[in-house]
Amino acid sequence: MANYETQVVVIAAGPSGLSAAVQAAEDGAEVIVLEKAAAVGGAANMGMGPLGIGTKYQKKQMEDITVEKAFNMFMEYTHYNVDARLVKRYFEQSGETIEWLEDMGVEFEGAYRYFPKSEPTWHIVKTDQGIGPRAASFMNKALYSRAQELGVKVLLETPAKKIVMEDGKVAGVLATDKDGNEIEITCKAAIICTGGAGCNPKLIKDETGYKHGEDMFNFAIPGIMGDGLRMAWETGADKLPVRIEQAAAIEGVDDLPGSVGNIMGQPNLLVNLQGKRVMNEDHMQNATYLSNVVSHQKGRVCISIVDSSIAKYYMRNGVDNVSMVRPNPDVSDFADAIKMAKENGNEGLYIADSIEELAEKAGIDVDNLVDTVEEYNDFCDSVDEEFFKDKRYLRPITKAPFYGARIRPGGYGTVGGIRINENCEACDKEFEPVPGLYAAGADACNIYDDSYMFLLPGNSMGFAVNTGRIAGMSAAEYVEDSINIYYMKCSSADQQRLSCNEKMTESNGAEWIRNSALI
Repeated sequence: MANYETQVVVIAAGPSGLSAAVQAAEDGAEVIVLEKAAAVGGAANMGMGPLGIGTKYQKKQMEDITVEKAFNMFMEYTHYNVDARLVKRYFEQSGETIEWLEDMGVEFEGAYRYFPKSEPTWHIVKTDQGIGPRAASFMNKALYSRAQELGVKVLLETPAKKIVMEDGKVAGVLATDKDGNEIEITCKAAIICTGGAGCNPKLIKDETGYKHGEDMFNFAIPGIMGDGLRMAWETGADKLPVRIEQAAAIEGVDDLPGSVGNIMGQPNLLVNLQGKRVMNEDHMQNATYLSNVVSHQKGRVCISIVDSSIAKYYMRNGVDNVSMVRPNPDVSDFADAIKMAKENGNEGLYIADSIEELAEKAGIDVDNLVDTVEEYNDFCDSVDEEFFKDKRYLRPITKAPFYGARIRPGGYGTVGGIRINENCEACDKEFEPVPGLYAAGADACNIYDDSYMFLLPGNSMGFAVNTGRIAGMSAAEYVEDSINIYYMKCSSADQQRLSCNEKMTESNGAEWIRNSALI
């Protein structure tokens, strides 16, 4: 068995783990990072950037978003079912975190909304290829470089297996290397940052009731299995509900040009399998709201419907709403995309010459859908008396061919499971910190209650980076306090030896103690 000694072990090297490692090292702690994959970054390599509040980008863009405004929005949105102290600390730190990242060389395009009704809190990382997915990988590279500069040791393909506890305190971490050899790392503190359990269908089913790939289509990054949750619970950390960070998915269009998903996601007619409308479709732009609605329908599915006249209008003029995922209003290739769908036998998209045929193909109650379309078309001539949709989005469904697409619950993975306080200390059932144990990122993200706060975009990555920093600060302080307590307990002669030999500095005092005969 290989043995290492350090002060802080960070378990996993996604944005929360890298941020924790860098912050702890900047605060004087010795750090080892364990990462089960062959590269750092985790799920965040697919992302675009973190939330920031009160930044220079927002001020430059004359956007009025303050910590007070964001905090009140967030707490009202969650009905105060979350830890206000943690939310406040996270938001207060978020602006400075953008500057902290910039000091490492991270550049940002600016502060953006995810969709029109959201706030401009999403700080998209600048790349050499313009705005788009995977931008945050540039941020992860900068964090990794900074960690190496600070002397952080990163062990890749080395999954953590167990947190060792002695006398109720963290004493080490057990892991295995890429060859299956056991590793033991002696440490004072451990920070869990393993990113949830988005790739663990059994845990998702047990914790949420959803069946991945059947009625839940969340991202499933290989290797994100809930290892950190299990390890934390084994130490005595309190188990909180594990939820899916939901954002609806249009099923079966991933292999088609983006114009299909863009058009089928517009605020037109949305029905359930019973043929009934289920919401003011203007709110479809908020993918969390849409996913919540779909989750409560028969079969956990809804169908978005447009006719050929609506499609042609969008092809000429562009779509009504764009988002940072589908930022291009141009859908002029929709006809070619439909042809491709027919040739591929695409199962997620329905094309029919009548409403009755569309209903049959999609499994919708035929009579109800016919009645719903008739009533909806009447609303288009006056006002939406059912769900009060803005008249500018009321376009009748009259001209064949008709198009329908299945919308399913989806999301970014799991969030929550480990109770933490505002210092990112993992806490037991009595709300008391487990000495030396910390958690950050998705594993500890209990701040949304039942719904992801999409009105403040960048929240997922923002929470990861900021709680990583908080956990790193807290762990470094805990280690320093442990050293100081030990120093105070030493005899006068031992204190003099410590002082003379190493002067008991933050960075090398623990090294002296570890190598001396005193412990």
